[in-house]
Amino acid sequence: MSIRKRTKDTAAETTSKIKDFLRKLGPGVVTGAADDDPSGIATYSQAGAMFGLSTLWTAFISAPLMIYIQEMCARIGVVTHHGLASVIKENYHKAILYAIILVTVPAIVFNIGADIAAVGAVANLLIPQIPTLAFSFGFTCLLAAIVIFYPYRKFASLMKWLCISLFAYFIVPFLLHLNWGRIAVSAILPTVQFNSSFILIIVALLGTTISPYLFFWQASMEVEEDRQYHKRANSRLIKNMKIDVYVGMIFSNVVMFFIILTAGSVLFTNNITNISTVREAAVALKPLAGNASYLLFALGVIGSACIAIPVLGGSISYIYSELLGAKGNLDKKFHQEKGFYLTLIAALAIGLLINLIGISPITMLIYSAVLYGLIAPILIVLILHICNNKNILGRYVNDRLSNILGIATFLVMAFAALAFLYFQLI
Repeated sequence: MSIRKRTKDTAAETTSKIKDFLRKLGPGVVTGAADDDPSGIATYSQAGAMFGLSTLWTAFISAPLMIYIQEMCARIGVVTHHGLASVIKENYHKAILYAIILVTVPAIVFNIGADIAAVGAVANLLIPQIPTLAFSFGFTCLLAAIVIFYPYRKFASLMKWLCISLFAYFIVPFLLHLNWGRIAVSAILPTVQFNSSFILIIVALLGTTISPYLFFWQASMEVEEDRQYHKRANSRLIKNMKIDVYVGMIFSNVVMFFIILTAGSVLFTNNITNISTVREAAVALKPLAGNASYLLFALGVIGSACIAIPVLGGSISYIYSELLGAKGNLDKKFHQEKGFYLTLIAALAIGLLINLIGISPITMLIYSAVLYGLIAPILIVLILHICNNKNILGRYVNDRLSNILGIATFLVMAFAALAFLYFQLI
């Protein structure tokens, strides 16, 4: 066999393996990317600006917690062929589900409002001639149209391609002259400051990475995938699902790491510590890090919003559909699932309206953080209970490691909720 032929065969085999790997990626990667929404980017930027590299280590703490709780949600969808809201409704008292929805849905709506405001503000930076509200309105209408008129396979494919926009945050730090040895030390060795500001930013980082709406979305998307491709739970499918979730959650935390790194290296170093929105972060970066870094940062915000806002609105639609016992999904046309799509439109419209009546993005973020913090520990307990119930998941119940990290996630989020309430109220 010639060297040229062996080289061709090796290249073909490598290409085949890459394609096979990429085919395994889907809901998990989109969920991970949606977690890095404009509100999350604002929180990461604030952490870096306020405390430099001192919070880099949180990405290594949140990654395994995210991986295991999202994998449990995905497994619930794969095995039961029902979304999380539907499983809770069928196996627990309905009052529990109603209480969860009563808190979760307003939190998601405030989150949508904050993200719409952020993308409008950042787009206005790039094209100042067009008002912020005009951008926000046009952007919201465009996203609603894409979700309504794109069939599921096209929508899912678009979401995966949009994930590439977040790679902008991987590039920005390499455009700067950084001390990578110092960065490595800060990332590996946790730094803790015992003051209210530091504790609050840690709580905010945890709250924005482990968000309840992602639990509902992950499970529902696995059901959507199963419906589209006629999948049935088996060991191979569970293994592929885990790969997808692991890659998605690691990707999400790497993005978080690089945004904190950028803000900590540029803003904190130049004594710019008061950053509360992505617009402020982008404006501060421009004179300090150059036009390229500023442009990549801004485009990353817009790309993340294109993923996150449909995911947030879709989460509410799935919750509504499952609450009513309907089978609404993204593959059906508008006239087939009017309730499903009108719920999504209403969620986006209310989020936009909140901007129009003048509620600040920071206020919306605080509201959503409080509500997420209250409901996350309760949802995690329910997810753990479901994933240890053989009557629901059969042989696909949790192993010991999943339970250990699930309990750790509950304890961390319970502490985060109590700490947030303590510092906000007392």
